[in-house]
Amino acid sequence: MEASRRTFLGTCLVAMAAVISAASAYPIWRYLAPRKINPADVKVGIPVKEVLEGEAKFFDYAGSPAVIVHKRGGGLEVFSAVCTHLGCIIQWEKEKQDFLCPCHGGRFSADGTVTGGPPPKPLNKLPFTVADGTITIG
Repeated sequence: MEASRRTFLGTCLVAMAAVISAASAYPIWRYLAPRKINPADVKVGIPVKEVLEGEAKFFDYAGSPAVIVHKRGGGLEVFSAVCTHLGCIIQWEKEKQDFLCPCHGGRFSADGTVTGGPPPKPLNKLPFTVADGTITIG
């Protein structure tokens, strides 16, 4: 009878330790796990006057960097600012009117197409509309 009591208490102790471990690990897991954001639900509004002709404006869209380009001669483009090669953040070169990926020298034109370097595909375009002096992304 003594052995079964020890077995029972040992089993209870192991079960209690498992419950405490799970209760402690869950908040840590929730903190470290990426947020689930549906990009279709995210809307960002930026006034047109904040993006001067020939310049680019970087901003956060659905948890990742994005960029608006106001091309010389008019026209707006909105892209993810993440390079399609290895995920580095691109930079706008105002003098050349193109994007440079500082990691491996990838280049993209103002319309997002690859003009040099290792990127395998163009920048990802983001949907946008312009109304009442505001660019609405998403």
